Amino acid sequence: MPSDTIRNFCIIAHVDHGKSTLADRMLQITHTISDREMVEQVLDSMDLEREKGVTIKSSAVRMAYDYKGKTYELNLIDTPGHVDFNYEVSRALEACEGAVLVVDATQGVEAQTLANLYLAIESNLTILPVINKIDLASARPDEAAEEIEALIGVPAESVLRVSAKEGINIEQVLDAIVEQIPAPKGDEDAPLQALIFDSHYDSYKGVVAYIRVVNGCIDMNSNLRLMATNSDLKPVEVGIFSPGMVPTSLLRAGDVGYIATGFKSVKECRVGDTLTLANNPAPKPLPGYRHPKPMVFAGIYPVEGEDYEELKEALDKLQLNDASLTFDPETSQALNFGFRCGFLGLFHMEIVQERIEREYDLDIVVTAPSVEYQVQLVNGETISVSSPAKLPEEGLIGEIREPWMRLEIITPTEFYGTIMDQVTSRRGTFISQDYPAPKRVQLNYDIPLSELIIDFFDDLKSRTRGYASMDYHFLEYRPGNLVKLEILVDEAPVDALAAIVHKENAYHKGQALVTKLKALIPRQLFDVPIQASASGRVISRATVKALRKDVLAKCYGGDISRKKKLLEKQKKGKRRMKMVGNVEIPQEAFMAVLKLEDE
Repeated sequence: MPSDTIRNFCIIAHVDHGKSTLADRMLQITHTISDREMVEQVLDSMDLEREKGVTIKSSAVRMAYDYKGKTYELNLIDTPGHVDFNYEVSRALEACEGAVLVVDATQGVEAQTLANLYLAIESNLTILPVINKIDLASARPDEAAEEIEALIGVPAESVLRVSAKEGINIEQVLDAIVEQIPAPKGDEDAPLQALIFDSHYDSYKGVVAYIRVVNGCIDMNSNLRLMATNSDLKPVEVGIFSPGMVPTSLLRAGDVGYIATGFKSVKECRVGDTLTLANNPAPKPLPGYRHPKPMVFAGIYPVEGEDYEELKEALDKLQLNDASLTFDPETSQALNFGFRCGFLGLFHMEIVQERIEREYDLDIVVTAPSVEYQVQLVNGETISVSSPAKLPEEGLIGEIREPWMRLEIITPTEFYGTIMDQVTSRRGTFISQDYPAPKRVQLNYDIPLSELIIDFFDDLKSRTRGYASMDYHFLEYRPGNLVKLEILVDEAPVDALAAIVHKENAYHKGQALVTKLKALIPRQLFDVPIQASASGRVISRATVKALRKDVLAKCYGGDISRKKKLLEKQKKGKRRMKMVGNVEIPQEAFMAVLKLEDE
């Protein structure tokens, strides 16, 4: 098909603004999928995506659309909406010439709408704004159109208004895509350059790379090379998405499709890499390749020690489908053998945890999340520490630097005060504010990532009755007055409960954690002291009292020395028991760290 009839576009939106439903209607109208095969959220193939109503993986589909007597090839790349999958969104945008910006008529412009919009503008995409959910009684399409006009300058009256659920005005969107989004500009005769914007693992075909051909052509006989990893390959299969994988003989400049590489590891075929010909390589790769950098770390341990190998296999398989997940073996005194895993954010961590439990039927313990700190030692060396248990001795540390984020919150103006209170109580500093629309304010803050990852979003939603939305991105590492908070149970440190906290909060957090653990740790036949220590001294202590048999029950009256003798005998037994006894710490105790903010 000539490249002037190709349109490559993506749909960007805040979570739950109807992106997947709009994609469903487009597939129906273009007869890409028959009514008999139609299910909700066609492009969301995971059960988790359907349940949570969130797109987790990018996906692509080719549609044929007749417009004014001419057939056009529309390549839709469906992108995740959640902030944790920002890297996938940025790669998908690089594969397009235009973006359909979906705004919910009941919610208006929200934080991730803005974040994804800015990414699209940075990629020089043509923006096509669409207001969705106009069929709802609470819809305010005129207000939403004014917000869009203030944001990108498109006249409010020309913004398309649709209902993806009811199928209202969807043809208008398809017409506008053909009219307004430019055709790709690639050169078929130039050396091959193809961008990998996503991948998944197939047990028969190896790693399947989703590609956008920018220049050149690919067929089954091409000898290909990945420019970042320098790996050579011969395609097992070349094809397009319609919406399933359909083999074809050739992909030309401007096309979106896939290549089955035969590789057994996603590490060899990274998202963002450039494919070229081994015998006639392109002079330089396409811009934008980088490793996805984990921001949140947590330990994952099997409940039963013998499940260790199965957990390793599960993480290996998950990593084949999700290149942004990292893991390394780790040993804990309390939890034995497990893995230290790196995630893009808290939602990404929750998704991985649920997939391990569901898809691989494993019982796991996940420790409280932490972030990666940079520690400058007294000798001038700088190391990265993602687990509080690995923090060096205090005397060796010159300075600890923690990651800070730029946080953007969009909220109705009535919640200004309560949000300000929430962010400042978590060491956030106010930077600026904007008013994208009447009665809506965008607040910009700098805040440590460690304060963001624990219950921040839930707290924000409850304070603003669900009306506020947030987005954040990495800013820099800054030095902080940080200390290691250690928990000792029966005078033995429990590494999985250690945390790195700000010195001012150490006493409050230590006391809250000790109180919580006292309620969670079951009583033994001997006293169990629980202590919190920071900067080399104990800052809080509680004791779980021993279970005792009432040895005085049979003494009614009589001499006091008889009672003393019985109590002394019992005390000796308890001391002997304490020497050989050990304390089982329940799973809830490891998650207690997460719940401290509720106090």
